[in-house]
Amino acid sequence: MCNLYRMTKNASEVAAWFDVVNAAQGANFGEEVYPGYPGVVVAEGEVRAMIWGFPLVLKGKQGQPLKPKPVNNARTDKLDTFFWRHSFAERRCLIPLTGWAEAQGAKGRMTRTWLSLPNAPLFAAAGVWRHSEEWGECYSMVMTDSESTDAAAVHTRMPVLLAPEDQPCWVDAPPDEALGLCRAWAAPLTIDRTTESWRR
Repeated sequence: MCNLYRMTKNASEVAAWFDVVNAAQGANFGEEVYPGYPGVVVAEGEVRAMIWGFPLVLKGKQGQPLKPKPVNNARTDKLDTFFWRHSFAERRCLIPLTGWAEAQGAKGRMTRTWLSLPNAPLFAAAGVWRHSEEWGECYSMVMTDSESTDAAAVHTRMPVLLAPEDQPCWVDAPPDEALGLCRAWAAPLTIDRTTESWRR
C-alpha cells in the first residue's frame, strides 16, 4: 500500500497540466507527501490543498477520544463499503504525482523503492475526497492489485493510475463506469531501488 508519494510540481504547474483553476495558491505541501499531511488534488475543476487520509476516529480503553488515524488508501474491492461508498459515488478526484514509494528490505533496514511512469513529468492516480470535522477537506488514494504488472516485483498493490483520456470518466462518470477504471497499470513502469532509508 502506498504510504509515501512524491509531487515535485507546484500548484500552478498542476493547474496548467490538468487545465483547471488553481484554488491552492499559497498552500504549503512538501515534495514528499505522507499520510496525515497536506497534498494537492484536482477536484471539481480546481486544484485544491487537502489532507492525505480520511480521519478514522479512535477511542482509548476508557472511551477517551484519541488522535484520528489517516486512512490514506482505499482498496478497490472496498469502495462499496460504508467508509468509502458516498465519496466514491459523489466525490472522486485526481491525485497528481511524480512517483510513489514502497518499503523494501528487512525490518529495521527498509529502503525506498520509487515507481513512476517513464518520461512522465506528472501523472494522476485515482482518488476520493470528502469534508471532515477533524481536518477539513481530505482525500485517499485508490489502490488495486498489481498482479501481472511491473509493480508486482515491488508490492502486491499499486495506485490506480489514470491515462489522460480516462481522467474525465473517473471524475464525472457514474460509479459503475468509474469502477471499470480500477485496474492495474499494464504499461511499463520505471522502478528505482534506492539506498534511502524508508524512515528518515
